[in-house]
Amino acid sequence: MAAVPGLRNLLTFHRSLKLQCRSVLIPSFSYENPVRKLCSSSEKNVEPQPQSPQNESLLENLNLMGVDVRMARQRQPGVFRKSFTNERDVAQFLQGKGASLSEIAGIISRYPRAITRSIEHLEQRWELWKNIFETDEEIVRILDRSPESFFRSSDNGNLEKNLAFLSTLGLTSKDLHRLLATAPRTFSNSVKLNKLMVELLEDICAELGGTNPEQFAKDIICRNLYVLIRSTKRVRANVDLIKAYVTLSDEEVLALLQGRWACILDLSNECMRRNLNNLHQMMASLGFQKADVENLIISYPKILYIGPDTLNSKMESLLKGGITMQQILEKPKVLDYSEKTLTARLMQLTSMGYDFQRMGISILDMSKKRFDAKMKKNLLDCYDE
Repeated sequence: MAAVPGLRNLLTFHRSLKLQCRSVLIPSFSYENPVRKLCSSSEKNVEPQPQSPQNESLLENLNLMGVDVRMARQRQPGVFRKSFTNERDVAQFLQGKGASLSEIAGIISRYPRAITRSIEHLEQRWELWKNIFETDEEIVRILDRSPESFFRSSDNGNLEKNLAFLSTLGLTSKDLHRLLATAPRTFSNSVKLNKLMVELLEDICAELGGTNPEQFAKDIICRNLYVLIRSTKRVRANVDLIKAYVTLSDEEVLALLQGRWACILDLSNECMRRNLNNLHQMMASLGFQKADVENLIISYPKILYIGPDTLNSKMESLLKGGITMQQILEKPKVLDYSEKTLTARLMQLTSMGYDFQRMGISILDMSKKRFDAKMKKNLLDCYDE
């Protein structure tokens, strides 16, 4: 089997990775043991402080509404000690917007602070959201998925200012729609915080020789909707790390950041460093050069999201199934699928005598629907023969 030598090398690398942690080009992280708090036997017993009385009327109302009181109390216990809450009016408000009783119960269970908002506040906020979304149904769907996005902030003025600021960047109503639906915390940020990220992106563009920093910032925000809810420190560290690793010109790095590399800017810098280090070592163990790693990162930057154990296991399964490393480099999107899915597909194809060397591995990169249809067709062809 053509992939056996590569598999042997990968297994050797995998074992050595567990025995030692060495740094290759990229400095490894060192982890400090957390400080342990020692309890002295001579310490005096501290009498428990009396808890504030809970709002019994609130508990009764929430139980009648089907709210998961235990979950709500764990998430925001302070709500249950308030003398006044607005659960009935909030429920009626949401029901009037089309939310079902189960959706209302779920919203309050996961974000009980919602019942502290006044109807006047909610009406004003709803109208601001309606400037972006066409229907109440769309807003209800987002609240059901992420109630915090709507109820977290009590500052409607801040939301209005953020909408105005982001519009000045050239973001369209469609862009704002995607931002609010996917990363609603962007609008809970202060305008100052969002401006700091935009200024950082513009500075990075200028440092790399770009001539249109405003467009650069807009393109990154549109391609990576989470970037505004990450810290400027994280984004800066990620840019510096990837720029230090590759042997590309500033112009090439700029184009990639503005394009397919935008997706990696919000990744934890610690994760990126660890995953890049592992990828480099794994590729080296299989006989590949740093240039091959660079080409893979350029063509498939999402590989930097895959942790060492997961990536190594997927590679091992593919190589064991008769796939060569060169084929993986040519079709890296096969790594989008879980190890379980890849293994199951490899077993199915192998049992049918599928020749990966002759027919390639594109079949592994098919959606479940297309793959199942392909298998069914091949099975029928076999019966016809």
